This record gives sequence, structure tokens and C-alpha cells, in this order.
Amino acid sequence: MMSYINAFWVGGLICALAQILMEKTKMLPGRIMVLLVCLGAVISFFGWYEPFMEFAGAGASVPLLGFGNTLMKGVKEAVDQDGFIGLFLGGFKAGAAGCSGALIFAYLISLIAKPKIRK
Repeated sequence: MMSYINAFWVGGLICALAQILMEKTKMLPGRIMVLLVCLGAVISFFGWYEPFMEFAGAGASVPLLGFGNTLMKGVKEAVDQDGFIGLFLGGFKAGAAGCSGALIFAYLISLIAKPKIRK
């Protein structure tokens, strides 16, 4: 039960901090998203993300910080396997399934929902 509570408050805190950044600064949402992905990658680089994810569960793995962690894991594995070129390939390999899934499901929903262009 405690894991659900930790996931809820940690995920909520991450989202609340992003909302505060949007309202109190002139940062656009896209830049805040990039900031969160980069922060997740930096936390992963230092080895702090795994203990954080064990504590927070889905509250840490679902937000954009988790995507940064996924990219950094892919880069680490690719560098160990392929050397220097892994710096460029690892993030693509690690994030490809998630990005492809998002594109495919968004396309399928667009076929069902009949989106309209707003003017």
C-alpha cells in the first residue's frame, strides 16, 4: 500500500513543480519538458535514479524524468557495447519503442476520433 502512496505523492510533486515553472517563469511547456528529460538523464548518470525509482515506483518512472532515465540507460549500454558511436545510437535504440508506440496509437485514435483543424 505504501508504494502506491509514494508513487502518488512523488509523481504529483514532479507535476506540481512543472506547473509552478510554467506559471512563475516565462518558460514554455516544451522547454520544461526538455528540462525534465535532461534532469532524468543527469540523475541517471550519477546513479541516483534507480534508488529513487525503487522508492517512488511509477511516480518516478512514468513522468518525463523516466524517459530521460531510459535514454541514459540506452546510451550507457550502447557505449559499453559499441564504444564512442554508442553515444549517438543508444538513446535512439532505447527510446524507439516508446516513441513508435506513441505515434502508432495517436494515428489509430485520429482515425477513430475524426480530429478537426481549429482555425
